[in-house]
Amino acid sequence: MKRTIIKVCLSWLLVCPLLTFTSCKDWLDVEMSDNIMENTLYNTNQGFLIALNGIYVGMNDIYGSYLSASVIDVMAQYYNVTKNDDHAYSVYSYYEFDDETFENLSSNVWTQAYALLANVNVILEHCDKDGAALNESYYPLVKGEALALRAMIHFDMLRLYGPIYSEATASTICIPYQESSSKDIQPLLPASEVLDKVIRDLNAASELLRTGDPILTKGVQNAIPSDDGLDSYDMAYRQLRLNYYAVQALLARAYLWKGDKQEAYQIAKNEIIDKITTDDLEVFPWATEESFLLERKPDRLFSSEVFFAMYAQNRTIYSSLFSSALSLSSRLRFVGTSISGSDSKVATFYDDANDLRRTMWEVIATEVEDDGTEDDEDQPTETETSLYFLKYANPDADATYDGSETYCYMTPLIRLSEVYLIAAECAPTDDEALGYINAIREHRRCADASLQNGTRQELITREFAREVIGEGQLYFYYKRLGMEEIASGTEANGTYQMTLSNYVWPLPSVEEDKRTEIQF
Repeated sequence: MKRTIIKVCLSWLLVCPLLTFTSCKDWLDVEMSDNIMENTLYNTNQGFLIALNGIYVGMNDIYGSYLSASVIDVMAQYYNVTKNDDHAYSVYSYYEFDDETFENLSSNVWTQAYALLANVNVILEHCDKDGAALNESYYPLVKGEALALRAMIHFDMLRLYGPIYSEATASTICIPYQESSSKDIQPLLPASEVLDKVIRDLNAASELLRTGDPILTKGVQNAIPSDDGLDSYDMAYRQLRLNYYAVQALLARAYLWKGDKQEAYQIAKNEIIDKITTDDLEVFPWATEESFLLERKPDRLFSSEVFFAMYAQNRTIYSSLFSSALSLSSRLRFVGTSISGSDSKVATFYDDANDLRRTMWEVIATEVEDDGTEDDEDQPTETETSLYFLKYANPDADATYDGSETYCYMTPLIRLSEVYLIAAECAPTDDEALGYINAIREHRRCADASLQNGTRQELITREFAREVIGEGQLYFYYKRLGMEEIASGTEANGTYQMTLSNYVWPLPSVEEDKRTEIQF
């Protein structure tokens, strides 16, 4: 596959600089009390970027699958995961929080998240240290992104381990907010205090990035810049970093979680929708039908609309979760064996037969292995017909690239359509809300929706589910609204009765054990 240019460029941007000292994972494991390494690392602008890149790369361990396409989407009941076929993900589909498998995963997510936060705080402490090496061009970018990373990771820990947020639950003690690199165990805080700190950090990040983020004047810059040294890449590929608009979207997401629809609407409409397209620059253009259907390298992520994504040079989401090479007990799939049959969730999930998103699913017939008995020896090979999700499928091996196709390596976490749906949910009138909903549908080749098709919230729920499948956001959407009846994963057109406690992950034992002997 001819990906040399983009691989070299993005690897240099996100991974290779770490090799100056050690590998990415080793770097994240280094004790930051090692003053020799720490002082060397933060002696230059490039050292700060190396440290920041290490955070982004490390985030793949939790966002590259668990909190995107696999566990968290299984818990949103997207897929046909049952105990009958001894499915590998049934623990999550049935919310078996006490199971060792779930406990181990939760412990890993928690431990890795707070390890990343400790390292983010090291960066922040060095940003404002006397004699810091950061010059005035890099300071707002590095500190702004670091603050945004601290807010985002804490916010997702709150969305996992915190309560269904409301005035009644705002005082619920849930998680710590790590604001220093200290190894001291921090107290668990009320959900409202955690959320206020998230919003505080995002606002501070926004102010810094407003003055220093090149996305505001040059766009996302997913093209190969001129080869005039490493500095050419420092300000490029802004979709792979927490850029100014991604921070605004996180703020809208956080305010909506808080229940402040007025502030969420103001940010979504006035700070994002009204500003991302000007006469001179279109930062996040709607993806085209041509790019989505492009032969050999279709852009099924609608990548031009992605505000922020994880980068993985060797993305394995498709091969590990959706591939036809996987057994039924380990593959994630919709119920049904056809695209349009009455037994197919595809037919009910997408309400318009022309929907581009519908073509992310394909019917594939695969051979079924016999059980090795004598009766099977003279029987013809059987085939199994099943639905396969192609959103993350790799392009053809002989496809060529010009260096701008970052979608081959993306795991999207924030996108334009979510911002439109936040605006729709918070808009003062139904007509305005429908305008935002139908803007999305128009660019997905769908007919306009109307309130005859459902309430405003019902229309938003269906569109949101279609937009973020494989991206880990639907479970949090359901939780925010405290939804007790959601779409079923095991029926083509059924509902799942959700117990509200299924939305709250218990603190992992690795954290509980630390606190047993400690009094705050």
